[in-house]
Amino acid sequence: MKGYAWAIAATAACTAAGLALRPYIDPVNIAMPYLLAVVVIALYLSRGAAIAAALLGVLAFDFAFVPPYYSFAVNDFQYLVTFAIMLAVGLVISGLAGAVRRQNQASAALALEAETERVRSALLASISHDLRTPLAVMSGASSSLAERGEQLSSDERQALADSIFRQSRGMAEMMGNILQMTRLETGAIEPKRDWASLAEIASTALDRLAGSLAHHRVMLDLPDDLPLVRVDAILIEQALGNLLENAARHTPAGTLVRLRAARHDAEVLVSVEDFGAGLRPEDFQRLFAKFHHRGSESQAGGIGLGLAICRAIVQLHKGRIWAEQLPGGGTAFRFTLPLEEAPPVPAEPATGTS
Repeated sequence: MKGYAWAIAATAACTAAGLALRPYIDPVNIAMPYLLAVVVIALYLSRGAAIAAALLGVLAFDFAFVPPYYSFAVNDFQYLVTFAIMLAVGLVISGLAGAVRRQNQASAALALEAETERVRSALLASISHDLRTPLAVMSGASSSLAERGEQLSSDERQALADSIFRQSRGMAEMMGNILQMTRLETGAIEPKRDWASLAEIASTALDRLAGSLAHHRVMLDLPDDLPLVRVDAILIEQALGNLLENAARHTPAGTLVRLRAARHDAEVLVSVEDFGAGLRPEDFQRLFAKFHHRGSESQAGGIGLGLAICRAIVQLHKGRIWAEQLPGGGTAFRFTLPLEEAPPVPAEPATGTS
């Protein structure tokens, strides 16, 4: 119905313009705006709306601009030819536009199918690549325990068991990332927003990553007057943890990792900065894409979803996320969170004496 309403409105506008110009131009030239309206409606709306615009244009042109005026009678045969041409052009244009629209839809469907297949292939390739090593380690350790466990010392058996545990935990985290990425993309995760302190969220992330950051120098720059944010604290803690873990994974031991936050107008800017070798220029274009590994695959580890999950979480909170090169070397990963007016702190009840 929207397309037909536009057809009526366009016809009325062309008629009004034609009445204003009728004293100055030949009546046949007044037909041109009607044809232009048909072209525009055919390109952006439905074929039916374009055909309706063509029919309405013929009727309006006949009624307002063909003698005798304000009737549908036609005394001159040439105007019948004009009507036929107007209608034929309108039908041809609407048909061509419909064909182009269907072709574009088919191309978009093919492109979507190709992209889906590309993502599926990338997922399978990444999973097979990243599961090969832990499966080999687990297979070797478990076969050693099964075949000659009684011949090994208690320390050797413990080391093999620890190796199996670490690799299985890594595989579980990998599968968890895949499932969470799927849930984020399909909208299955609804953020449970509440007022939270970024300092507390950062503290939780740092405690969780104490092992990963044990060989790095961590510097915190979180002002005491940083405002509260209304977020899903668990999701933001995961995004922040992914960025910190990414910084630790891609920088040598002893390198500084700095976490900063500051208020900027109506949002809070959070930065995780590492001072390693920095990013390659081509990495910035697809850094937050799924299955993309920063740097070489041998150094990356994981399935390449950590930064993609960060982007999805930040966008779920209506924020922005990006990376940039630091002036002195290294990389800063930054994201913003919009600020809302915090609720007033309830006053403490007065204590009276009896």
